[in-house]
Amino acid sequence: MEALLVNYVEKSLEQYMRRNAVFLCERLYAEFPSEVNLQLLARCYLNNNQPHSAYYILKGMQMTQSRYLFAIACLEMDLFCEAEAALLPVKDLCAEVCDHLLEVDYNDEKGGLRDTDRKNKSIEHFRKTLSIDPLFWAAYEQLCMLGEAEEAAVCFGDATVPCVQEHYLGNASSCLLITDTDHSSDSSQRFGLEYLSRSHLKQREGNNIRDICENNHGGPILTGAVRQSKNSCCSTSFSSTPSPVPTQICVFTLKLSDVAPPPLVRNIHLRQSEDSLRSSTQARRKFACDNESAQIRGSLFFDSGLRRSARLAAGQRSLNTSQGSENKAKRKLMETYEVSVSEFGATSSSLSSTTDVKSIQHEIENTKLSSFISDSATIKSGISDTMKLLRTLGEGYRHLCMFRCKEALNVYQKLSPKQYNTGWILSQVGKAYFELVDYLNADYAFSLARQISPYNLEEMDVYSTHLKQDMKLKYLAQEMILVDRFAPQTWCAIGNCYSLQKDHESALKSFQRAVQLNSRFAYAHTLSGHEYVIMEDYGKGVECYQTSLHVDARHYNSWYGLGMIYLLQEKFEFAEHHFRQAYQINPLSSVIMYYLGTTLEALKRSEEALEMMEKAIVIDNKNPLPKYSKAKLLVTLGKLNEALEILEELKECTPRESCIYALMGAIYKRNKKYDKAILHFGIALDLKPSIVDVAKIESLLSEVLDMLRDVVVDVWKTSTDELHPKLIR
Repeated sequence: MEALLVNYVEKSLEQYMRRNAVFLCERLYAEFPSEVNLQLLARCYLNNNQPHSAYYILKGMQMTQSRYLFAIACLEMDLFCEAEAALLPVKDLCAEVCDHLLEVDYNDEKGGLRDTDRKNKSIEHFRKTLSIDPLFWAAYEQLCMLGEAEEAAVCFGDATVPCVQEHYLGNASSCLLITDTDHSSDSSQRFGLEYLSRSHLKQREGNNIRDICENNHGGPILTGAVRQSKNSCCSTSFSSTPSPVPTQICVFTLKLSDVAPPPLVRNIHLRQSEDSLRSSTQARRKFACDNESAQIRGSLFFDSGLRRSARLAAGQRSLNTSQGSENKAKRKLMETYEVSVSEFGATSSSLSSTTDVKSIQHEIENTKLSSFISDSATIKSGISDTMKLLRTLGEGYRHLCMFRCKEALNVYQKLSPKQYNTGWILSQVGKAYFELVDYLNADYAFSLARQISPYNLEEMDVYSTHLKQDMKLKYLAQEMILVDRFAPQTWCAIGNCYSLQKDHESALKSFQRAVQLNSRFAYAHTLSGHEYVIMEDYGKGVECYQTSLHVDARHYNSWYGLGMIYLLQEKFEFAEHHFRQAYQINPLSSVIMYYLGTTLEALKRSEEALEMMEKAIVIDNKNPLPKYSKAKLLVTLGKLNEALEILEELKECTPRESCIYALMGAIYKRNKKYDKAILHFGIALDLKPSIVDVAKIESLLSEVLDMLRDVVVDVWKTSTDELHPKLIR
C-alpha cells in the first residue's frame, strides 16, 4: 500500500495534478508516518503553493532533505534568517543534497543571504555554486545582478570543460558499474525486483541513478505480471495470498540464492533455470507446499484473492497435468524472458544450452564500454559547444548589468540566429537600447520579442515605461492581462498606461497592486515613487525609493529618484550624494550625469559641473540638455563665444526651445549687441515659454530696451553737441 501510494503521488506531481497529490500524500502520511513521507508531503504542499503548510510540518526536522525543503518554504515566506539557519552548515549537506540545495536556493531571486544585506557571503556562495557546477547559469546571473561577476571567459572558459566532463561522464560510467556492484541478499532482489525500502525512499528526492541505469544500461527488463508487480511492490507484509497460474509457478521455482546474478538477467541463474524446466512438476509441488514467506513473496505477482485451499487445489490439478501442459508451461516461461534474452543476441532456445554465461556477460560489458567510450567524444563536443554558448550569453549579460549597453549589443550580435531570435535575448537587447535612450530600436526589439514569445513577461515592465503611444500601450497591457493577471509586470504596464493619461491616482493604485503581488519587485516600488513625486508627495516618494533600494541596492532608478526629490527641495548636498550613487552604478547614463552636473552648478562648483556636462555630451551627443547646461556654465565662466557656438548648434537641432533663444539674447546683451538681443528675446517670447521664464525674459528685454534708450539718448546728445556750433555760425 505504501509503495502504491508513493507511486501515485509522484505520478500526480509529474502530471501537475497537485490537489490529487496533496490528498493522496496526506493519506500516505496518516497510514505510514515517517520523515521521508513527510518530505514527500512537503513537496506536494510546495507544488500546490502552500509554503505555510510545508513550513509547519517540517519545522524541527533534522534530516538533510527535510532541512532543505524547510528552507525553500522559508524563502517563499520571506523568512530569510530561518532559511539560512536550516541550510547551515553547508558541509553537512554537501554529501547528499548540496548540489540541489545551491541550485534551488540561489536560483531564486529571493536568496536569503542576498536579502539580509550580507553581500559578501552571498557572493561567496554564488561563486561556490559555479565551482561545483559550471553549467549553473542562475548563479552567474545573480552575480551579474550584484555587480560582482567575473568575466564569462573565466566562469565558462575552457578550464571548466574538464569539470563538466568529469561530472557528466563520471555519472554515466557509474551507471555501467552499478549493475555489477549491487548484489544484495534481499529476497526481493533475488526475484528481480527492487523494493522501495527505506534507503530507496530516502533517495527518492534526487534522480535515482540506479533506476535510470537499469532502464538504459542493461538492467532487468520485466514483462507481463512481473513488470506490473515492480510498480506496486513494497517490503511490507500482505494479507492475501492469491493462487498462481502455471507460468507464475515456474517463475517461483527458480532457486537463486547461491550465486551472484549477472547484470542483464540479474536474479536468474541460467543453469538453475534449466533444472527448473526439467523438473517443473516437482517445482509446482514445491510451490504448493512452500512456507509462509514464499506465500508472501508470491502475493506480489498476482491480482486474485483466492484462499489457500483453492491454491492447493490448483497445485494438485497441476500435478496431474500431461506432458503437453508441461511443455506449454516451458514455452510460456521462455516467452516471459524473451526480451531479456534478446539483449544477449540469442533466441529463446539458447537459454537451455550450455553456453558460458560469464563469457557472454563480459562480452556485453565490453560492448557497452566501447559504446560508452565512442559516445564520450560526442559528449565532450557537446559540452564544449554548450560552454561556448554560455560564454557569449554570460559576457553579454554581464555587460548589460554593468550598463555597458553598446558592448552588450555587440556580444549578442555574435549569437546564431536561432539563439538571437528568442524572447529572452530580444528582451535583453530591447533593454539595452532603452538604457541607451534609443527608443526606436528598443521598441522594435521588444515588439519582436512579443511576437516570438507572447507568453514571456520578462522586461515587459521596462518596455511599457518607455511606450508613449497611448493605443499601443493599452494593447500591450491587455495582452499582458490575458497572459498573467497576477504578474507584477502586468500591473506595472497598467500603471504606466494610467500615468500616460495623467490619471496618477489610478496609476499609483496599479503600482501598489504590483507590490502586493510581489513585495520583492523593486521596479514597482520605484514607479510608485515616481508617481508620488509627480503628485508632489515627496515624503511617500522617499519611502518608496528607500524600499526599492532595500530590495535591490543596485537599482539606480531609485537613487536617481531620491536625488531628484532633494534637488527639488534645494537640498543640494543630499541630492549630490544620491546622484553620485546612481552614477557609480550606471556610469554611462547621460541623464544621471546631467542632473549631477546641475546639482554641482547649484553648489557653485562650476568647473566640476562643466566637466560632468562634457562627459554627458560624449556619452550621448543627441541629448540637448547637457549641451544647454554647458553653454550656461561657459557664460558663468565668461566664455561667451564658446557658449554662442554651442547655442547656434542647438538652435539647428531644437529650433522650438525658447530657453536657447533667451540665453543667446542674454549673451548678446552682455556683448552690447542690443539689436540681436532684442531679436532673440522676441523669438523666445513667441515660443510661449513657461510663466516663470516669461517673467525673466521680459525683465531682460526691459533692461535691454532701457540700455538701448540710454545709448540712443547719448548718441543724440553727441550728435546735437557737434551740430550746435555749426548752427551758431
